[in-house]
Amino acid sequence: MTRFVEKPWGQEEIFAETPYYVGKILTVKAGHALSLQYHERKIETMRVLAGEGELHLGTLPLTGPMQVVAIAPGSVFHLEPRTVHRVVAVSDLTILEVSTPHLDDVVRLEDRYGREGTNKP
Repeated sequence: MTRFVEKPWGQEEIFAETPYYVGKILTVKAGHALSLQYHERKIETMRVLAGEGELHLGTLPLTGPMQVVAIAPGSVFHLEPRTVHRVVAVSDLTILEVSTPHLDDVVRLEDRYGREGTNKP
């Protein structure tokens, strides 16, 4: 059953959730960004369906500048555990995400919306 999770940057539509994988559609509003984060176990692959944005990437320990990659429809990126990342929407952005089922595995390093720490929705 599909469920929607409202976020300060937009929403997640979780359309598949099994013990083996999760499928989501992320909608990120223009000018908004996901938290700067990494995962200890979760593996994600994302494909941009619509809109334009940036993917900020780094590795732990985060000591230097992050790589910034322009993303647009058709862009695909794969995130292994402990990859520091953030998605920033230049225009309204729609992303298809498939991942391992570790939905609570989020370590936030920085957040525009006051959500701090680990494993907070």
